[in-house]
Amino acid sequence: MHIPTIPQLSQHIAITLFWFRRDLRIVDNHGLYQALKNHKNVLPIFIFDTNILDKIGDVADRRVNFIYVQIQRVKTELQKLHSSLCVCYGQPMEIYKELINRILIRAIYTNHDYEPYARERDQAVQDLFTKHHIPFQAFKDQIIFEKDEILKEDGAPYTVFTPYMKKWKAKLIPNLTKVLDTQPYFQNFLKIPPLRLLTLEDMGFRIKSYSFPSREIDIALIKQYDQQRNNLAIKGTSQLSVHLRLGTISIRTATRIALEHNEAWLNQLIWRNFYMMILWHFPNVISSSFKAIYDTIPWINNEQHFQAWCKGRTGYPLVDAGMQELNRTGYMHNRLRMITANFLTKHLLIDWRWGEAYFSKKLLDYELASNNGGWQWAAGSGCDAASYFRIFNPTLQIQKFDPNLTYIKKWNPRFQERDYPKPIVNQQEARERALKIYKKILTDQQG
Repeated sequence: MHIPTIPQLSQHIAITLFWFRRDLRIVDNHGLYQALKNHKNVLPIFIFDTNILDKIGDVADRRVNFIYVQIQRVKTELQKLHSSLCVCYGQPMEIYKELINRILIRAIYTNHDYEPYARERDQAVQDLFTKHHIPFQAFKDQIIFEKDEILKEDGAPYTVFTPYMKKWKAKLIPNLTKVLDTQPYFQNFLKIPPLRLLTLEDMGFRIKSYSFPSREIDIALIKQYDQQRNNLAIKGTSQLSVHLRLGTISIRTATRIALEHNEAWLNQLIWRNFYMMILWHFPNVISSSFKAIYDTIPWINNEQHFQAWCKGRTGYPLVDAGMQELNRTGYMHNRLRMITANFLTKHLLIDWRWGEAYFSKKLLDYELASNNGGWQWAAGSGCDAASYFRIFNPTLQIQKFDPNLTYIKKWNPRFQERDYPKPIVNQQEARERALKIYKKILTDQQG
């Protein structure tokens, strides 16, 4: 456990903590706005949570590097305001127990998180502070509508996207996307000399000079999003998912821009909101199919086929190009995510959980709700999922989305060489096999 020394503070100076998590920015941050508006001597804190870090096997993990870069940026911004960022390493509960002993804490502010581990962690931390009569305040920040704010007329959560989307749009009012202007309250940050920032090496990781997507929103690209988003040969998508994932940009800002410039991009933001609320209402989807009948699929789970898929060596050029880009960059176009996931679950009949777990290790923008939702959509097992008979032909997908082979040549340049792998399954035979198996389990259910 590591907590930086804060010699300027004593038990006589009451401070308010603001706990950064998936909201790494000091502007238009709901919890931070409330903390600064209502208190003086606000000290921001970020915890590198060992409950999460200890599960990461790659010492050069892209996501840890990305978070570290963003932490450095936030710390620099705070230092310009004559404040600093308290960066800790360890288990949140143990860190907060120690901080309660070291300093006088008036209150703690943060923003909601919706994943099961985060909910359990936050409840434990809240209970700890309540035990010490310290208010724990949490606010909605990373999505527009949360928890029970979008429900059907009978009070049940939506499980189909289109009616959810319509209700979402109907309920949206300008007040929900306005900027929360923290700047007038910046003077309420605790004035403190720069605190020591842990190095990645301190935490057992290694710094690598990865190239990360810009956090600037390209308005011209957003305007063309609906026309260009499926063209694999160009940068037709915003690539802002990692910034939304970690809150380096505000969802309110993104939503305002989408409303003004492109409804198709707005719909993508709503999909993210939808999947997060599916996870909130149905946390069992983490390990089980949303449609329970799909847990009876007799997956083949051929280990050699799975490894070929992971390495981009299936013999299907577009599938392989997508996987090679993922392995080398931590990024994959959403169209390729659907194609590669569909191929694994339908052509290879490998459990969607295997693919979901692999993506969770590789994706820079990994977000549990969206990753789980996307994989269950591809497998046909999720809410509002692709029908079981929707099986993408990986060759026809090239004609639709990369007709000049631009994308394939970039990420899978050896696809025309003699030693390139032969297809590990016959496309037509694999399709018929999947249709037969999926149809049988559904027929058995009806019978």
